[in-house]
Amino acid sequence: MIISVASDHGGFALKEKVKEHLEKRGFEVKDFGCYDQASCDYPDFGRPAAKAVADGECDLGVLICTTGIGMSMVANKIPGVRAALCSDSLSASLTRQHNNANVLVMGAGIVGPDLAMSILDTFMDTPFSEAERHIRRVNKIEG
Repeated sequence: MIISVASDHGGFALKEKVKEHLEKRGFEVKDFGCYDQASCDYPDFGRPAAKAVADGECDLGVLICTTGIGMSMVANKIPGVRAALCSDSLSASLTRQHNNANVLVMGAGIVGPDLAMSILDTFMDTPFSEAERHIRRVNKIEG
């Protein structure tokens, strides 16, 4: 499974921890930047990482900025992306089960590294429920 990751400067440190964690778990990681803590614009990195998920180049994505809000807005502009901003593991589980979310967004200024790894593991390990009602609802999102 290939996971796209991206951040802005506010999420850079957490993105690096996420990459290491995913690689230790055996996932292939494609890093779309940013590559240091110099001030940058989150859409420049979030858009291509989310597009890689929509295009099937990557299976899932993880985007990080200071709050997660900007990255969520960018990702959800791309058809085929269902990005979910999660600050707890229950939300991560339910968005995979019910919404078939394919991009996890976190706010580095909101969640610390330990909670972020718990959210990440939950997101990665929870499958879509495949229940008819959830399929119907996801299809309505896609239009």
